[in-house]
Amino acid sequence: MPAERRSIRGRSAVGRFPSVTLGFGEDTEEEKEEPKENNVKKRNACQEWLRKVCPCCCPKHDDVTDTEVTGVDEPSKEDGGNGEKPVPGDKELDEVLLKVKSIDLLKSKSGANRTEHHTHLYQSDNLIIRRGQSFEMWITLSRPFNPTSDELHLDLKTGPLAVVAKGTHVIIPLVAKLEGDRWEATVVKQEDKKIKLLVNSPPTAVIGRYQLTVETNNQNGSASSTHDPANDIYILFNPWCQDDIVYMDSEDERQEYILNDTGRIYYGTKDQIGARTWNYGQFNDGILAVCLFVMEKSGTSPSGWGDPINVVRIISAMVNSPDDQGVLEGNWSGDYSNGTSPTVWSGSVEILKEYHKKNGTPVKYGQCWVFAGVVTTVLRCLGVPTRTVTNFSSAHDTDVSLTTDVYLDENLEPIEYLNVDSIWNFHVWNDCWMAREDLPPGNGGWQAVDATPQETSQGTYCCGPASLAAVRYGQVFLKHDTSFVFAEVNSDKIYWQKNADGTFSQIYSEKKIVGVSISTKAVGSDERSDITHLYKHPEGSDEERIAVETACSYGSKAKAYSSPTAEDVSLEVTLDGEGPKMGKDAELMITLKNSSSQQRSVSLHSQVSVMYYTGVHKATVRTDTTDIEVLPNEEKILEWTLEYKDYKDKLMDQAALMLTVSGRVKETQQILATQFSFRLRTPDLIIKPLGKAVVGEKMSVEISFTNPLPQVLKAVVFHVEGLGLLTARKINYGDIGSHASVSLTEQFIPTLSGTRKLLASLDCKQLTQVHGVSDITVEEKSNASL
Repeated sequence: MPAERRSIRGRSAVGRFPSVTLGFGEDTEEEKEEPKENNVKKRNACQEWLRKVCPCCCPKHDDVTDTEVTGVDEPSKEDGGNGEKPVPGDKELDEVLLKVKSIDLLKSKSGANRTEHHTHLYQSDNLIIRRGQSFEMWITLSRPFNPTSDELHLDLKTGPLAVVAKGTHVIIPLVAKLEGDRWEATVVKQEDKKIKLLVNSPPTAVIGRYQLTVETNNQNGSASSTHDPANDIYILFNPWCQDDIVYMDSEDERQEYILNDTGRIYYGTKDQIGARTWNYGQFNDGILAVCLFVMEKSGTSPSGWGDPINVVRIISAMVNSPDDQGVLEGNWSGDYSNGTSPTVWSGSVEILKEYHKKNGTPVKYGQCWVFAGVVTTVLRCLGVPTRTVTNFSSAHDTDVSLTTDVYLDENLEPIEYLNVDSIWNFHVWNDCWMAREDLPPGNGGWQAVDATPQETSQGTYCCGPASLAAVRYGQVFLKHDTSFVFAEVNSDKIYWQKNADGTFSQIYSEKKIVGVSISTKAVGSDERSDITHLYKHPEGSDEERIAVETACSYGSKAKAYSSPTAEDVSLEVTLDGEGPKMGKDAELMITLKNSSSQQRSVSLHSQVSVMYYTGVHKATVRTDTTDIEVLPNEEKILEWTLEYKDYKDKLMDQAALMLTVSGRVKETQQILATQFSFRLRTPDLIIKPLGKAVVGEKMSVEISFTNPLPQVLKAVVFHVEGLGLLTARKINYGDIGSHASVSLTEQFIPTLSGTRKLLASLDCKQLTQVHGVSDITVEEKSNASL
């Protein structure tokens, strides 16, 4: 009597992000079988026979409760008597049916499955494997398996509506020999009632969490094992498999971009690059489940989850909250009273777990480096090689002109309402690694992905993956969002002056301002690696100019480029050393150089403004105008100073300032213009371990800090965390006096051995971006102490 199931094909996902749940935790109503007692109208010998043969329907015997009988011949009148069939005993039943007693997926972290698939670091007891690679499992049966008369296959299902044609319902047959590049299994060992299978998956398999059952069949009937959530199988992308799109041939790079769970994120300005350590924590307990939860919340069909291009695009959209209730809500206002200040976060684990705990309510708050840190965590967790990248002097093009436009009035003053393009002091996004079979050859490798919600892409706040090769050569017509990324790293900054009739004329352009010191953490060390050359040719080279002209020919202001005019006076702003410190006066140098043989008179206008790090103007701090005489072939250096009292009450999170200098040469009407961003350096937190670090034994660290400001820091909060050391912890410290030094001691019990990183940050209204890191080597507990 074949089991009767309700059809679930009527369910569908309409729209891009409908509310869909995978329902792994419990069976949905559609998936539950109807009680089979309802199909038996009266108690007779047939029912007694059914109790023997199908105990899942009429439970009576304990020995077959883990197997569902899905097909046994019904008695017929031809069998003799009144249609009643003789009832076999338990021993005869065992001989008739082949039932699954237990499944052992060999999922130990130290076992071959997990180590050979490079998933041993995941803090999970489930079987986690990578596609395109084989794994082993044991199946214990009710009797010895007979390959001549018995049939067996594995059944894997993922998603809310598993369909064979879409790759979300997989039927894995037994074959004599594995051929590769397909779902298949073979018996490699048989011990009495146990068989050991070697199972292979194709390198294109859909990633995700699969429900596993085992189906058996012979001439006497079919049976299916009961689904056990403990036997669910997680399948990930495989950078170690040559046929996987995300294959990466360098083991050092795989160790860095997949297996490293900490990293460095860079910030500041091009002249003052700061760095902070970030806990990616992709192997932490529960994070893989959260990453799949994020994918599920996107409402996209799991059938598309085998393509890393789709997955990366989904994650780019889902890490920000606009239009899809994604992981993080962005906030650049300076008011974070309803959540956590973006500068406080030092890792992704706390953010992702909070999002999951609140069932998909966006976490408050994030800014670009937080978005990027979370993207790295999710993509590395799913198996896509990923790194966090910072672009300094990063342009935000709002009108698809592929230029960054600055509009000035007749007096060379900025026209604020027109200046919607901006240049962020720094902007953080991600590179992920994959082949791009959808693009012309040569565009595979690193792809730019940006989860910070700036502009929409096909109606959704996401960006990428954009081929770095396409960006480098100005091929902005190639998908996805290559033109936006190109503008971020290589657009020209064009100054426009308003004419008397209301039109604008191009008066000046800067060709080397945007896209400087593009940085990521180096492979195998905490050093900074400059990867600008991957995004653009050397500034000013013929190749770079050709790329710019190629790209801009597809933009909305293709005619913005005119023949260059002769220039004999140059303008440059610089700073000495590491630059000004928070709480001190800021000193810069303005250099005017006259390369002509005649004297030049220059009228200079300067304006210093407090900026959001995104390049958005907050407030003007000071303006100055001065006339300078520059002798023939003279280089004149002007010292420019901004006192602490002028900026102390106006700074934003990143302590970012911008000096805008413009001018006109009286004799030639040559226009000079430049903008210089700088930050005020903040002190580090000093973290000092006290005593030895041993797994399972309490230890202490001392965190010390000196207030650099001549004012009291109010309501200071410290934030401490470390993978394998302690979970994220907030400490409400209180006030810290002017120039005062403080220290606090924290105790915790390490849980993992090896070199671990302890991170700490400080946050208050008057001072942000204060953080520190300490390497702590944790020893295993010795046997003598056990």
